[in-house]
Amino acid sequence: MTITMSKRQLDRYEIINRLIRKEINGTVAANLLCLSVRQTKRLKVRVKERGPQGLIHIGKGKQAHNRISEKERGTIISLLRKHYYDFKPTFAAEKLREKHNIDHDPKTIRTIMIIEELWKPKQKRKKQPHRSWRERKASYGEMQQFDGSYEYWFEDRGPKGCLLAAIDDATGRITKAKFDQHEGVFPVFGFWKEYLEQNGQPRAVYLDKFSTYKMNQQVAQNNHDTLTQFQRVAEEIHMELITAHSPEAKGRVERLFQTLQDRLIKELRLADISTIEQANVFLDKVFIPNFNKQFSVEPRNKNDLHKKLSLKEIKELESIFSRQTPRIVHNDFTISFNKQWHQLTKDQPATVQKKDKVIMEERVDGTIHIRLRGKYLNYTLLPERPKQQKQPWILAANQPSIYIPPANHSWRQMVCYKK
Repeated sequence: MTITMSKRQLDRYEIINRLIRKEINGTVAANLLCLSVRQTKRLKVRVKERGPQGLIHIGKGKQAHNRISEKERGTIISLLRKHYYDFKPTFAAEKLREKHNIDHDPKTIRTIMIIEELWKPKQKRKKQPHRSWRERKASYGEMQQFDGSYEYWFEDRGPKGCLLAAIDDATGRITKAKFDQHEGVFPVFGFWKEYLEQNGQPRAVYLDKFSTYKMNQQVAQNNHDTLTQFQRVAEEIHMELITAHSPEAKGRVERLFQTLQDRLIKELRLADISTIEQANVFLDKVFIPNFNKQFSVEPRNKNDLHKKLSLKEIKELESIFSRQTPRIVHNDFTISFNKQWHQLTKDQPATVQKKDKVIMEERVDGTIHIRLRGKYLNYTLLPERPKQQKQPWILAANQPSIYIPPANHSWRQMVCYKK
């Protein structure tokens, strides 16, 4: 007779045999087996009576008393294949009970469907890594957690909107919050432009992998030079972006929105506010100061690590916080952008040549500027695509005229030398 034993059972059998041969005592055997002394004695008796088979469960290989009969099992399989071949197990079990008076637990139906290859079980999740508690940053302005939340903030008084919010990691203070239509490039640009003007530049921003902040396509992951508009801005102003791999990683801002979805909605209702403009004023003047007074904590260090911007840097924010797109100057000195044609004028602050690569800046205020080598070019909008015509190869920059000597000038006189 062949007895199949697991590695664990073989190890137990070896220890029990050593106990029977009196090479070890019962206490040592119990410690090795991680069992009580009483259970070890029971195993010893069973091995003496039945040998290795005494360690195998008595019910192994026996059919369950409540097992489905082969006839009923065949009926279920037939019905599944005919009517419910693409159903999920729970739904299939409901339909078998409802339409065919076959009442079985969905787990039983699931097992049958797996065996008959009508259902493929989901792969087990990989064991999640252990998440340890992260201490708050030490100083105010060291790191901001930032995110957006879509909700019916005005309940039935207005449409669904997006609340953009930044919370300081060290203090738990709301450093800025603003309602907008969505979490796209321009609302985020407007938010951070105002943030930098009001508070200065934080050292780092902790955010998620939303498409506004990070390119998630495989091509972008393989090419680290491929940046989103927001990543480009962060590089220009030297602000570190930290991307969270899970909502739990940026839990402070996630918990903030849970609180706001409870408290802020009720506060807006009590104040009878139903528009984004009114809500933003209410946030700045009333809600955020009261919230910070109640919920913020003192940082370990009293330093404010925000970098204050100079007047020159503040003026440059208009250009930095713009959606920038490269374009090529056509042969007739026109540029096609956003289904419109931009005609460069004759007078320019920089020399423009055909095929020059320019940068189109779409700014937060809706204006468009054309930049070439740090200079902004003059242009007019055309109502339609211009017809082809011959144009000079260069639009020269405004500069003093160059003196060209006449034909009878002494420089142009031929001088002959006799040998």
